[in-house]
Amino acid sequence: MKNSILNYFNLPFVIVAGLLLVLSSCAKDSYYRDGGKANPIFDGNMLEFLQSKPKEFDTIAQVIKLAGMEEVFKNEELTFFAPNDKFIRQTIRRLNPELRTLYLDTIKTLADIKPEIWRKYLSRYLFKGKNKLADYSQIDFDLINTFPGQNYFSYNNAVLNIGVIYESANGVKYLGYRRLVINHIPDISKPRDNWQGGTVSSSDIQPSNGVVHTLVWEGRLFGFDYNDFYQDVIFSKR
Repeated sequence: MKNSILNYFNLPFVIVAGLLLVLSSCAKDSYYRDGGKANPIFDGNMLEFLQSKPKEFDTIAQVIKLAGMEEVFKNEELTFFAPNDKFIRQTIRRLNPELRTLYLDTIKTLADIKPEIWRKYLSRYLFKGKNKLADYSQIDFDLINTFPGQNYFSYNNAVLNIGVIYESANGVKYLGYRRLVINHIPDISKPRDNWQGGTVSSSDIQPSNGVVHTLVWEGRLFGFDYNDFYQDVIFSKR
């Protein structure tokens, strides 16, 4: 194999080895951009981790309390795809004008939404057990039959597809950094239709009772499916 590489490039072994080392280093650097190079271990439980980041997760921590799930996030072994506070703010910002048109009370505080609604949609981001990025299958949306990711049941038995996208590097497919994506499947009888999901910005954060993958806000609203959330809130106010 060594000779074939040398013959192909017509370069001395030392130069070839150096090129391969550079390529490997670039791929590793790109890969670790996702999870971050800082220490991923957090000295505390999952709820304490979220509370330690009030700029990003203060609202999410409040929703956990309103949903009656504090003990779940403190004690159970979990994987959480954490939406940041913007998911909640933008959802309520869209919801309130629609409530006004129906002559229903708008959402002034988080407590104006019933606990069971918060619990239902928060649980879509939550999974039993610990799964880091390396535990998930590859997904390639251009070759979905070959690399389909994998379907999982969330904490409340919603079905979501989770997979790892392998980016290209230096023109080589799948050599680049890896990033997690998660997609809600609205109708399991049509498992490839109407996926609604998000992209992980930082992966493999490890509090004492699980793993947190933080989601970047890309315009998606809380709960993956805004129409479901909207209908539940409307029904609860009538």
